[in-house]
Amino acid sequence: MLVALIISCALFMENLDATVLATALPAMGTSLGVSPIHLSLAITAYILSLAVFIPISGWVADRFGSSRVFRAAIVLFTLGSIACGLSQSLPQLAVARLLQGVGGAMMVPVGRLVLLRTVPKDQLVRAMNYLTTPAMVGPLIGPPIGGLLTTYLSWRWIFFINIPIGLLGLYLSWRYIADHREESVAKLDGWGFVSSGVALAALMAGFESIGRDGVDWRVAPALLLFGLLVGIVAVRHSRRHPHPLIDLDLLKTATFRISVLGGSLFRICMGAIPFLLPLMLQVGFGMTAFISGLLTFATAAGALVMKMTAGPILRRYGFRQALVINSVLSALLTGAIGLFRPDTPVALILVVLLVGGFFRSLQFTGLNTLAFADVPAARMSAATSLSSMVQQVSLGMGVAAGALLLHVTLAAHGGDALQPHDFMVAFLTIMAIGLTSVFHFVRLDPDAGAEVSGHHTHPLKPATESAAGDD
Repeated sequence: MLVALIISCALFMENLDATVLATALPAMGTSLGVSPIHLSLAITAYILSLAVFIPISGWVADRFGSSRVFRAAIVLFTLGSIACGLSQSLPQLAVARLLQGVGGAMMVPVGRLVLLRTVPKDQLVRAMNYLTTPAMVGPLIGPPIGGLLTTYLSWRWIFFINIPIGLLGLYLSWRYIADHREESVAKLDGWGFVSSGVALAALMAGFESIGRDGVDWRVAPALLLFGLLVGIVAVRHSRRHPHPLIDLDLLKTATFRISVLGGSLFRICMGAIPFLLPLMLQVGFGMTAFISGLLTFATAAGALVMKMTAGPILRRYGFRQALVINSVLSALLTGAIGLFRPDTPVALILVVLLVGGFFRSLQFTGLNTLAFADVPAARMSAATSLSSMVQQVSLGMGVAAGALLLHVTLAAHGGDALQPHDFMVAFLTIMAIGLTSVFHFVRLDPDAGAEVSGHHTHPLKPATESAAGDD
């Protein structure tokens, strides 16, 4: 499992970057002279870059070699981090985050592809835990480190700490990961790349523009309509192309389709939390970045504890039962965050965040494993690209939804400062979005993904039959 641990360096760096950034948003807003809500642009710019370039990551890895592309991505991500730390305005920061996102788009999906190609399916849950457990250290130490650096040094250091991590990952991948190139690689679907990229960019920009100060109200609907139209063109092209960049035929596989569609709704809900929670604690409750970071650290601690129990839970209950129950619990615990008040006992906040982090992480592990349970090895590259793209779009929509809800509630009471009630409305709304994911997970067959989880409700029934699910 050495390869999984090395690849986790990249995931660690990406997760650390995301969590320290969320903690530093209020201080960054003050430094750059913008509202903390507007800094959602810094998050969505990165996610947008991921969504646009992730689809091409599988083809690039097949064409130029997975290890070589993985190392180049680490270099690009590290250079983007340096540019972020040197930014003097929000537009500069957004451009630097776009550059950083190109590296992230190649880094994590290609790393996961390397792992999927080297690990047998019956060891996939174990390998995913090896991959994500060290990576969970990033969210674990990210909030307190981000709060410490922001409070006592400068928010710019939250980007500079990626430099030594990137150098370590670069060396280990060069030393221990063998390069893999496909013997025959289809010609790049250029139009598919351009059309999907333009559609995603327009849609994400449209969501980000809703309610933003200084933006004409007609801009957002125009961008959304344009993105939708181009997206329809991209889908029709994908259906006709013999080797599409985005292979929508993968959605015919029930386990992949349900994990992607249900997982999208769940990730919209969860994607808003890292944006809303630090703002609520610092802007709404008046806490320092350091104290806020120490509290939000509990979420990652719960996720880390879960990694030791994910395998036994999935074997005992199976994907269907685990995902259905867990999505309800995760959504309800998300809504509970919105009920916090400035005088809420710290112990209670820690417990809710700890338990919520546990269940959310279990859901992510189940979704990420189930998605590839029935995908043939020959289509694993395309499946990785499509799944990763949808994940990032969903997370970006979560951030945009959180920012939009704060804009709406702020405008509703006519104030110029966010109040605790504004965050309650936002958290309860995204809780409702998360609950809708259940309607997808209940459609799973009881033995769905049994080959990778080891769970069988019908011992005499072959896993290949039961894993197909309903089409």
